[in-house]
Amino acid sequence: MIKQSFFNVPLPEILLNLFIRQKPFLSCHINHAITKASEAFRDIMKNPVAEETKNMQIQSFKDLPLSGEVLKSIEELGFDSLFPIQAQAMIPLLEGKDVIGQAQTGTGKTAAFGVPMVQRLNREIRGVQGLILVPTRELAVQVAEQMALFAKYAKLKVLAVYGGESINKQIHALASGVHIVVGTPGRLIDLMERRVLNLSSVKIVVLDEADRMLDMGFTEDVEYILSKTPKDRQTSLFSATIEQTVMRVCNRYMKNPEKILVSKDEIALTQMKQFYTVVNQNGKFGALCDILHDDRIDKAIIFCRTRRETSRLSDQLYRKGCRVQALHAGFTQAQRDRAISDFKAGRLNLLVATDVAARGLDIEGITHIINYDVPNDAPVYFHRIGRTARKGEDGTAITLVSYGEMSNFNQIKSLTKTKIEEIKPATATHDDSPIQSFY
Repeated sequence: MIKQSFFNVPLPEILLNLFIRQKPFLSCHINHAITKASEAFRDIMKNPVAEETKNMQIQSFKDLPLSGEVLKSIEELGFDSLFPIQAQAMIPLLEGKDVIGQAQTGTGKTAAFGVPMVQRLNREIRGVQGLILVPTRELAVQVAEQMALFAKYAKLKVLAVYGGESINKQIHALASGVHIVVGTPGRLIDLMERRVLNLSSVKIVVLDEADRMLDMGFTEDVEYILSKTPKDRQTSLFSATIEQTVMRVCNRYMKNPEKILVSKDEIALTQMKQFYTVVNQNGKFGALCDILHDDRIDKAIIFCRTRRETSRLSDQLYRKGCRVQALHAGFTQAQRDRAISDFKAGRLNLLVATDVAARGLDIEGITHIINYDVPNDAPVYFHRIGRTARKGEDGTAITLVSYGEMSNFNQIKSLTKTKIEEIKPATATHDDSPIQSFY
């Protein structure tokens, strides 16, 4: 469609327009100017997508050079306006360039890389052409679900592969033909070693939540997987934070990547209200109960550091009559899936979770994130609170800080310009509790 728009204009008119735009040529000989304009025209035709869109103000998906099939899927999902990471990353990705994308959690990174991937793949080719690496099983499932929605009318087949589920089922699906695979590094390597996953036809590789994946010790696995893909592939990397370990992978495996750093100086979402209160460790449960008594907490995730604390706190809240479930890596995949499904459906309104749930959970309507424990690793705080205030909605994050956690919490505050407001502990009656000012 874009090439046709150029060829529908007579060549002399294009050359004339290019000539007019070349102010330095006005004092030059006319033949020299025409020669330069001809060269510029040839450069344009090498990449018509870039020329047609570079001066266009990209505001919605309709402004992008997407097929009718892809646009139909997007319209059906109700997508219209672009988030900043989408507006800046999609054109280079559609052009086939490598991209490093940093953006706040919850601002549409999956669509930013997923829509261009669907647009560029060929459904007539049977082998795996798109590969998306993710750190957790939950994220693999959710990204695959979103990719399947983007690819609905393009008729591309998407498969999630991860541990904790029957590998035979995944082998059978691969044998029947898959275009896009979304998977965790361990299960991907398992399938590769069994010679049922062949990456020789891969055109596009995406590393999603890359910093988390590398922090979890998957660096060698990621490098091994990349080494088995064609060298002329397109590679993109997306994450909420870009750290030194991530940049080492970029430097080794990416070709002149475009760096898209959205709000790189402001990690926390500006539409999110953030509060903290300093309490004794033994007083945390009482403070949490005060917060939960406010009936405006429709759906919340409460984060703890350890599995043991997660289970203990969930049991305590259940005995208080809360609709709550624990979520951590000690559960089977079926148990974790059931907990997430119940939470999404509203049968539960509280999840008490370790950081296994901090990445990838994209659940509508989460109004509050409560940090029962301050994370030891400061960036984890921002991944946690990114479960609320997603896709432009408002949200509230509340952190209960014990005196022994003040050092870690001060490090968190140093990483954001967004104000985290302190709420003083109650000193009067329950009705006068300043906890009320959270809302």
